[in-house]
Amino acid sequence: MSGAPTIRLQPHEVALLRGGSRAAVTVAVVALHLRGAVRAGRPGTMRTSGVAAGAGALPRLTKAVHSALYRPAGMRELLDRRGVGEALGELRGDLVAAGLLRRVPPGRTRAARVLLKSLRVQLPLPVGREGVSSGDVLLSVALHGDKALVSLVPRFAEAAGLVGRGGTADQGLPQSWGGGSGGGFTCGAV
Repeated sequence: MSGAPTIRLQPHEVALLRGGSRAAVTVAVVALHLRGAVRAGRPGTMRTSGVAAGAGALPRLTKAVHSALYRPAGMRELLDRRGVGEALGELRGDLVAAGLLRRVPPGRTRAARVLLKSLRVQLPLPVGREGVSSGDVLLSVALHGDKALVSLVPRFAEAAGLVGRGGTADQGLPQSWGGGSGGGFTCGAV
């Protein structure tokens, strides 16, 4: 593709660009779940279920989410925990430096929109989990949000409150570049 940027992003970065803080944390939670390090707790909550295998190689956001789940939490609580907020701020700064997010006015750049569109064309939503690698599950969740959660990790997503009655990964909280409260940070000076 001649107009598509050649930037290589991790799934949690793609998720932040597509759906904001909640989407990025959802990808981190699913990554930990696929490693056996996070499971659903009481209805609508998540909790650690052990040490994350290969934790040294995990992205900072994923490590922060694992640490933050020392006590079971729902998504809103998880987004409000300090380490998660700091990791999201660092991730957002990296995407600003890469030219994919703007600080003023806050939002995605044209390059980010082109990249997301290109990725969606290259990686359509799988119809089921069979034959789909863990990496492709994460990228699908990053690109397609709730539809991918329901298709690829339905029982965990529902029990953990990522979709269904407990909430959705794509709704309920502001975008990373939007205003409001509930764990969403805005880019720029406060």
